[in-house]
Amino acid sequence: MQSLDIVREIVAGQISRDPSEVTEQTNLEEAGYDSLDVLETIFAIEERFKVRVPFDANDPKLKAMKTVGDIARIVEEAIGQRAPA
Repeated sequence: MQSLDIVREIVAGQISRDPSEVTEQTNLEEAGYDSLDVLETIFAIEERFKVRVPFDANDPKLKAMKTVGDIARIVEEAIGQRAPA
């Protein structure tokens, strides 16, 4: 399963929607996401992907996180920075 598909599942769970209704272009704010949803999503991503997503409310990347695709790109970066086992 691709990271985008997993992120879609996580986001869908947060907003109580079917994953088929969540696309890469789904706007988080329009979907009803709030700051608590963002935190819970980050925790779920860290657990599912076994990565660390640095969270700083002032981080421009997090402020620019508007869509499901944006979250998936952050996940891909975190996976790329993960130390090999």
